[in-house]
Amino acid sequence: MERSAALALLDQFVHDPGLKKHCLATGAVMKALALRLGGDTGSWETIGILHDIDFELIQGDMQIHGIKGAEILTAAGVDPGLVRIVRQHNHHLFSGTYEQPVEIALQAADSASGLVIACALVKGRRLSEVTPQTVTKKAKEKSFAAGCDRTRIALIEHLLPITEFYAVAITGLLEIRTELGLT
Repeated sequence: MERSAALALLDQFVHDPGLKKHCLATGAVMKALALRLGGDTGSWETIGILHDIDFELIQGDMQIHGIKGAEILTAAGVDPGLVRIVRQHNHHLFSGTYEQPVEIALQAADSASGLVIACALVKGRRLSEVTPQTVTKKAKEKSFAAGCDRTRIALIEHLLPITEFYAVAITGLLEIRTELGLT
């Protein structure tokens, strides 16, 4: 699925600007991780963009998050392999089942995208001034970007060191910084 098609599908179901930015950010981190880990950049970015496609529909019901998303994606004709990863990304239902690099990457990217962006906001929206050291330091402050699950981010350490992961995440986000309203 091309990025433009994924964005068009996302636009049908996600209207909140903050949620859209989260999905774009997760997609950007996933694309950068695919490049680093030898995955398919287009597929990984699509997974990141569409992972929360059902979030507004489920209205906070984490017992169906991902499952509803899989239904939407299946109806849209999205590749079943991508649909499965989106379906199972809900760590409330599927925690401990992530084995493939793409599944682990989604767990980490989903939380880290918000953490890195929060670091940029502290620096006056200047993502270009965020370093892996900045993110590492801020990640230790539990009250900073409290919604970012550090345990999910830590899963990436099976694939690459955490500071390298943060560097990759920053690189990915820099690619779409204007879409995120950052510099």
